[in-house]
Amino acid sequence: VGGGVRYAELARRVHAHGLALPNMASLPHISVAGSVATGTHGSGVANGPLASAVREVELVTADGTSATIARGDARFDGAVTSLGALGVVTALTLDLVPAFEVEQHLFTELPLEGLDFEAVAGAAYSVSLFTDWRDPGFRQVWLKRRTDDPLPAFPWAVPAKVALHPVPGMPAGNCTEQFGVPGPWHERLPHFRPEFTPSSGAELQSEYLLPRTHALAALHAVQEIRAAVAPVLQICEVRTVAADAQWLSPSHGRDTVALHFTWIEDTAAVLPAVRRVEAALEPFDPRPHWGKVFTTPAAALRGRYPRLADFRALARELDPAGKFANAFVAGLLDG
Repeated sequence: VGGGVRYAELARRVHAHGLALPNMASLPHISVAGSVATGTHGSGVANGPLASAVREVELVTADGTSATIARGDARFDGAVTSLGALGVVTALTLDLVPAFEVEQHLFTELPLEGLDFEAVAGAAYSVSLFTDWRDPGFRQVWLKRRTDDPLPAFPWAVPAKVALHPVPGMPAGNCTEQFGVPGPWHERLPHFRPEFTPSSGAELQSEYLLPRTHALAALHAVQEIRAAVAPVLQICEVRTVAADAQWLSPSHGRDTVALHFTWIEDTAAVLPAVRRVEAALEPFDPRPHWGKVFTTPAAALRGRYPRLADFRALARELDPAGKFANAFVAGLLDG
């Protein structure tokens, strides 16, 4: 597929041939190349990030030549989640699976106190928890069950009685169908319909990915600072991601819990809350999502990616003059 193809269009075409992508992000509006380059993901304890489905990358390198790097090449684990630092990605080859159907079941009022995170996160093919941190616990739980999997018991929360949008006050009609109505994978795995604005539209975002074994401790740490977070937060989403091998993937080498924050669109007001979240999560070795707002210094990031030196060598091989490295990437690689 072309690197600029959006997942919504790709999914429709793939489904028409009786096939599916293994997973999708919460919104289908994003491009394939940009998503995998930054480690974008959906949810599910057995589902890796979107880059896990890539088997081959074609790119134009700094000297104008074309390079193809495929699974099995020693460079492959640096070539997909690459921050755009290796060249212009022109095409990718993806793994597909047979098409499947999904039901979406929503619940409300899941307490944080006494939460069995592993049981909740593993209750369906894809699970998302939502909170605005104005009160302890989660306002919404979204379970996305493959119809060929058993229907999970979910005794910890209350079934939703009306259709919901993750962001308070936003129209539920913008979201994919709920109440357990079966439908094609690409019309249930994302939260948002492709023909509508995803999330709230006017927002800033941050996300921190850390070992799933720290999920409960991390959630309690954020709860402790919710007075600083809630006033500038629209919604927080908690998801899981299976470990992958990409050198710059935020889920590299570890099964992951991801804490995403959709902030109000006010940088000056949001940055103090971002710093408070980063300080609260610091004991848990967090890796920020590359495509979202964070203030973690490059020196700290370098210590969180054990294969960064290998990526630096690959970038210098394909782009020795740093044509594709902006100030951020140069600071990360050369510091």
